[in-house]
Amino acid sequence: MNGPAATEEDWPAIAAWLAARGHALELAEPPRRLAGGLANRNYRVRLDGAPAVFRRPPPGPLAHGASDMAREARVLAALHPAFPLAPRSLAFCADPAVIGVPFQLIEWREGVAVGAVPPPGLGAERLLPALAGALAALHRLDPAAVGLADLGRAEGFAARQLAGWTRRAEAAFGPDRPAPLDPLLARLAATLPPDAPARLLHMDAKFDNLLVDPGSGQAQALIDWDMATRGPPAFDLAVLLSYWIAPTDPAETHALAAVPSLAPGWPGRAAVVAAYAAAAGERPPHLGWHLALARLRLATAWMQLYRLWQRGSLAGARYSGFARLAAAILGQALDQFGEEP
Repeated sequence: MNGPAATEEDWPAIAAWLAARGHALELAEPPRRLAGGLANRNYRVRLDGAPAVFRRPPPGPLAHGASDMAREARVLAALHPAFPLAPRSLAFCADPAVIGVPFQLIEWREGVAVGAVPPPGLGAERLLPALAGALAALHRLDPAAVGLADLGRAEGFAARQLAGWTRRAEAAFGPDRPAPLDPLLARLAATLPPDAPARLLHMDAKFDNLLVDPGSGQAQALIDWDMATRGPPAFDLAVLLSYWIAPTDPAETHALAAVPSLAPGWPGRAAVVAAYAAAAGERPPHLGWHLALARLRLATAWMQLYRLWQRGSLAGARYSGFARLAAAILGQALDQFGEEP
């Protein structure tokens, strides 16, 4: 979906940088901001006579590892030839002197991104296999075969992720830490699962990051790779499950509204696991632990967005309730700890 004409970027500077590298950014009509993203800024532009996506981090200080344009550009360049759902990387600028932050340009893909309300005619029977199939296909790839054998650090994934998200949670919540946070961290630390074979992980695979054909529901692209790494497939699936709020979940969590799981006729989390297992040929182990970690990550990320909104780096009334929602997600993670979806 297009937003208003974009005036907040230094388009002449961007065009000059691209021109020096043989690309033509057309500015006869202003680029248009793409709606839907919570942090990174995305615009539809015309590059070399064709539509493309300009992508940059949000303004203001960023949490460690967030909005990593360099990581995303590297992943797309390596992954696109072997995984057609990954859009092609067109250009990447690492020099913050151009506009103040790194930025990149990515191939445009047609398709719709689905949020809390599915488009008419596209139900779970089409969308769920499309997303589960995309994830399973990604996890089947050999990281070394696509040139990503050194992406992230796969060894000790669970312990390292828990340590990292513990630090980020403490920084994001500060003195306002909700009551469930400390017991949740203790239970996660006491029940660390063993390492599983490392595969490529998207790290934020949900329907608004999967562009689908509005008629058939067929996947056209999987986007937003700035957090991609290597690790156990269970965590990629758990990230999707963390967004999948069921009608029986605490009422405060219903405000998440990230996937259509509360739409009439949509199935629960067990169906998500079954769809993935059907596409991958197996159910990932230790899914309950990874789901608790994914909920810690989700609550912390929402609190980080709330802090950016507090500082004025993000605009929009939707962020005002993110602190309450983050606390509710932590409570859900503790109450449902260890449950296998």
